[in-house]
Amino acid sequence: MTSRFDQGMKTRREVLGDAHVDRAEANKSELDLGFQTLITESAWGTVWSSDAISRRERSMLTLALLAATGNFEEIPMHIRATANTGASQSDVMEAFQHVAIYAGVPRANHAIKLAKATYAEMEDSSDA
Repeated sequence: MTSRFDQGMKTRREVLGDAHVDRAEANKSELDLGFQTLITESAWGTVWSSDAISRRERSMLTLALLAATGNFEEIPMHIRATANTGASQSDVMEAFQHVAIYAGVPRANHAIKLAKATYAEMEDSSDA
């Protein structure tokens, strides 16, 4: 593997946590190996590994972009990642308010619903 892949795996684990990455790696197959390598090198090894902006800011941007483009399936994963990136619930709500104004209230509303459910799950698991 490349150094960018190695950096991507390191960053991915720091942001998403070992348990998530271990599950994703266990589900990798020959069919999606190339895609998984691309994501690890580009998203995690290049974009998320850059120090040009903070991980807190990256979380906010990522969540806003996911909501604005209607890619809701990854919002819970990135909400859980905020525990590692430093983006607060208030930060996330600010990002979703931008989504409401610039991409539409229904998308922001759905993202907020997902965030609330995910935060509740996170709280429940920390109480256990």
